[in-house]
Amino acid sequence: MPRPATAQLPALLREVRSCTLCAAHLADGVRPILQVAAGARILVAGQAPGRKVHASGLPFDDASGARLRNWMGVDASVFYDPAQVAILPMGFCYPGTGKSGDLPPRKECAPQWRAPLLAAMPQLELLLVIGQYAIDWHLPQKAGATLTETVRNWRKHWPQLLPLPHPSPRNNIWLKANPWFEQEVVPALQARVATVLGRHAL
Repeated sequence: MPRPATAQLPALLREVRSCTLCAAHLADGVRPILQVAAGARILVAGQAPGRKVHASGLPFDDASGARLRNWMGVDASVFYDPAQVAILPMGFCYPGTGKSGDLPPRKECAPQWRAPLLAAMPQLELLLVIGQYAIDWHLPQKAGATLTETVRNWRKHWPQLLPLPHPSPRNNIWLKANPWFEQEVVPALQARVATVLGRHAL
């Protein structure tokens, strides 16, 4: 009888952390960065680590992470507890810098690792899908739609999944142009996170 995916998670994580699939394309080297546990209740599906996160090895260890935690209404102790929050970017390694910022997540990563890792977290109740690359994967029926349109229609996927803009300071202009996001979406997100995590508090 096959072992359940949760039982296979430790071996799977060892494979992920020793992965060199994209090594030839990573100028700054291989350093897969993710946070996964079988009992996680919330999934943060991001894009790829930035330079600062690549250096520290801690997901969202930057201004984007501070804003995301504020949106969620949690502190670092909750956010970095894998039993509560899983962090699974589309690309696990820092892809490097291009002409207008960080390069996109490497395309090899998600097809190789995403399905088995998600299968190993059967208790997820809320998926936070951040940015266009993650939205295209988790909401393939929305491919081609603008990020603004997808986020504006967030109630279509609620309360199991929430598409989000990237919390990077680069999106300050977007947030200023779309005040409804912080007026409507953020309070709903904070209430949902509190419900999901509070329900399972010890």
